[in-house]
Amino acid sequence: MPPHPSSNVQTARENLAGRLREIRKDAGITGRELALRCGWSESKSSRIEHAKTPPSDADIRAWCRACGGEDQISDLIAANRQSADAHVQWKRLQRSGLRRLQESTEDLYRQTRTFRVYVSDVIPGFLQTSGYATALLSSIAEFRGTPDDVSDAVAARIRRNEVVSNSAHQFSFVLEESVLRYRLCSAETMAAQLGHLLGAMDLPNVAVGIIGFSAQRTLWPMPTFTIFDDTRVHADSLDAASTLTQPSQVDLYSRAFERLSQQATRGAASRSLIASALAALD
Repeated sequence: MPPHPSSNVQTARENLAGRLREIRKDAGITGRELALRCGWSESKSSRIEHAKTPPSDADIRAWCRACGGEDQISDLIAANRQSADAHVQWKRLQRSGLRRLQESTEDLYRQTRTFRVYVSDVIPGFLQTSGYATALLSSIAEFRGTPDDVSDAVAARIRRNEVVSNSAHQFSFVLEESVLRYRLCSAETMAAQLGHLLGAMDLPNVAVGIIGFSAQRTLWPMPTFTIFDDTRVHADSLDAASTLTQPSQVDLYSRAFERLSQQATRGAASRSLIASALAALD
C-alpha cells in the first residue's frame, strides 16, 4: 500500500500501526508468535506494524486478543475507521464553495439527539442569524479564496439550524464571554445576533452558559468543539476539521465540556453578560 496522498491520513495510519506494535511488545511476544496466535503469516504482522497494510476490524480484534489487550479493542477499531477521514481538509471541502460544507452535516444534525457545544471564537453556528452568518462566511470565503456562494451557504446553514427548534433534540452551549464581544459584523447586525441569542435561551431544549472574563477558571479557554451524542466530536482549527470517534477521545472532550460548563454562569447572570455586550455596541 503506497503512502496516502493526505499526510494527515498517513500519519493516522502510522499512529495506529505504532500502537499495535507497542501492544505486541508489551505482551513480550515476537511478530512470528503473534502471527501464529492469529493464524496468519508473519509478513502480514510486519506489514500492519509498518503501516504498509491497513488492518481490518477483525485483524485488530485478533491482534489485541493474542496480546492480552482486549481493553484496547474499541479505541483501536475507532481509530482504524476514522483514519481515512479523521482529518478532513477544509480547503478540499470548500473547493466547490461553502454551501457544500454546510450541507455535508445536515444528516448528522438530524440524527443527533444531544448536542454539547463549546465556543471560544464566534456565536455557535446553530444560533447564528442570517446577517451574522453572512458576515462570518463572507470573511471565510475571502480569506480562503473559495467560490462566492455565501448567500447559498447562509441559506443552507439557516435551514440546517431548524433542528434547534425541534424539541426532540437537546442542546447545551458553553460560550466564552469574548464570543459576545468580537466584532465580526456591523453593530446593528451584532445587536440583532445578541437579541437572537437571548431568544434562544427561552427554548425548553436549549441551555446556554457563559464563562465571564472574571470567572475563576479551572480549565483554560480552548478551540471550539462540538460533541454529538456520546459518539463523535468535531474539533475545528484554522486548516482542518477533525472528526474524533475513539471512545477515549470522546470521553476526553466530554470531561472538558463538563469542567467548562461548571465554570459558566446561567440564567439571569448570563443574560446580564449579554446585556452588557449589547450596551457596549452603542
